Amino acid sequence: MSKILIIEDDAAFCQMLQKFLTKHGYEVQTSYTAQDAKTKIKDGVFDLVLTDLRLPNYDGIQLLTDIKEEKPKIPVIVMTGYAEVGTAVSAMKKGAFDYISKPFTPDEMVMVMQNALKSDAVNTVAVKSQKEHKKIARETVISGAGSASKKLNEYIGLVAPTDMSVLISGESGTGKEVTAKAIHDKSKRKSFSFIAVDCGAIPKEIATSEFFGHVKGSFTGAVSDKIGHFEAANGGTLFLDEIGNLSYENQIQLLRALQERKIKRIGSNKEIAVDVRIITATNEDLAEAVENGNFREDLFHRLNEFSIEIPSLKDRFEDLVLFADYFLQRSNEVLNKKVLGFSDKVLNAFEHYHWPGNLRELQNVIKRAVLLTEDDYIDVGNLPKQVTEITVDRPLPDDFSKETYEKDRIIRALKRTNFNKSKAAKLLQVTRKTLYNKINHYNLDL
Repeated sequence: MSKILIIEDDAAFCQMLQKFLTKHGYEVQTSYTAQDAKTKIKDGVFDLVLTDLRLPNYDGIQLLTDIKEEKPKIPVIVMTGYAEVGTAVSAMKKGAFDYISKPFTPDEMVMVMQNALKSDAVNTVAVKSQKEHKKIARETVISGAGSASKKLNEYIGLVAPTDMSVLISGESGTGKEVTAKAIHDKSKRKSFSFIAVDCGAIPKEIATSEFFGHVKGSFTGAVSDKIGHFEAANGGTLFLDEIGNLSYENQIQLLRALQERKIKRIGSNKEIAVDVRIITATNEDLAEAVENGNFREDLFHRLNEFSIEIPSLKDRFEDLVLFADYFLQRSNEVLNKKVLGFSDKVLNAFEHYHWPGNLRELQNVIKRAVLLTEDDYIDVGNLPKQVTEITVDRPLPDDFSKETYEKDRIIRALKRTNFNKSKAAKLLQVTRKTLYNKINHYNLDL
């Protein structure tokens, strides 16, 4: 059983994370102050440390430095609600294994932890059995019964047994990572690692180290050897989400690694052979990015041996109730609740809402509603306002389309944030780049 130390001054969040990790087979201790954490690290034995960067009366980067000096082989994952590139670079240079921005889902944290615990820099206290490891790593896939869902499942079944590179496209929240994991689980590589990487969250300054690793002493803060994502995924599947966000330089490095099937860690001349299947995902038009000169054409063709477009929830409405019931079950398990179902008014609201955030939004709405529900059934009072704004009492005009709805939603978000595009993107739950693309697509003169 792997031993984890969480350092977090937000007691409620700390306890919630501790409870989740304990349920998933980890032995977890907590510290609410830096001084308590330093004492526990000095006197105890841990496989992994999760620490917040914003702690009362102590600098998070300094604490990271203290931890690496005391126990240099313990991987440290840094958590922060302040997603600043400079902070990320500083943390990585000081020896952090990875960096995750709040808010994050528990599943996202588990994935980052898995990568850290598999690192060859880890002095493992106990190695989990293969069965337990798979239990933590698994991503649950729900298959719909509608025509769009059946076509998606058919494509997954066809491409999974091959070694073809797959490019998954689709709107934000449609389940691109879940689809990639389904392909991996149905492939001959299923007994090896599935490593998911959000390319949009990796600062270009540390991308090379993230992908290919580094050796001790190769740069300031490289206090131990670190394997990159390619080595971690060796024999298995490397999933690169938001691939369009990679810098041109990083695109060249990725292409070279794919062509040669060999990589070098930063600071090393030794070539390491890697056998990795690549699955990529984007919610942008990569072909258009190629035409505009923002994405290398040779890399695009290398990644696009087989393409899958994930249908939006709007195109899978016949499966809406099936998805809702599934997310209700998962929310009950995570929140330790026993909500039985949805009222008729809730189902009516679900069917008239256009779900711009797709399955992710549906999951979040249901999880929030389950948390708020004290009766057996979720009622409309437990739903966010935007879900209940469009109902049978407010019928859609004849010419209403998803494009019309999305355009109107973008305008309303911009007005609510006084046309601050960063805040509007956060309100819409999309990246700033995606928002700019949407504004250009709809020719919004703002």
